[in-house]
Amino acid sequence: MLKGQDVVVLLKLIGLNEPFPVRDLASQLGFDVAGTHRAMRRLDEAGLYSVERRSVYRAAAEEFLVHAAKFSFPARWGSEVRGVPTSWAAEPLKAELAESGGLPPVWPYARGTVRGLGLEPLHAMVSKAALADRELWERLALVDALRSNDNVRVSRLAEKLLMERIGS
Repeated sequence: MLKGQDVVVLLKLIGLNEPFPVRDLASQLGFDVAGTHRAMRRLDEAGLYSVERRSVYRAAAEEFLVHAAKFSFPARWGSEVRGVPTSWAAEPLKAELAESGGLPPVWPYARGTVRGLGLEPLHAMVSKAALADRELWERLALVDALRSNDNVRVSRLAEKLLMERIGS
């Protein structure tokens, strides 16, 4: 069974153009090496990544992220907190949508700069990893939009933008 950490690793691997040492991948995500290695094994078992070829199965990853992630990792909302914008409140969706009157969705993070409604991230290290890698942040925010949004227009736009970033 996949874990939230596995999805974060998958989204990072999608952005890599060539094989990357597990130690460096773990360091960039703020994960431990053993946990990152186990995540890659689970992704391999799920048919989303090949450990042997060290590559993502992009079509399978697209299908999983667009259609299954919201059921495997449903949105869990918290209270108003300081955090890092996600979903429709983060790029690239933010640039495509008109401002909303409600509180923006955020990953709770003490060093965050935005007050919003807390959305539990896929893994506790998501905020820190996203702030260190803009492209990863965008992919994570798009997955969060699919996980957390009941608005069909926003979901379709998130799906389109995520598929462009996966490039299957």
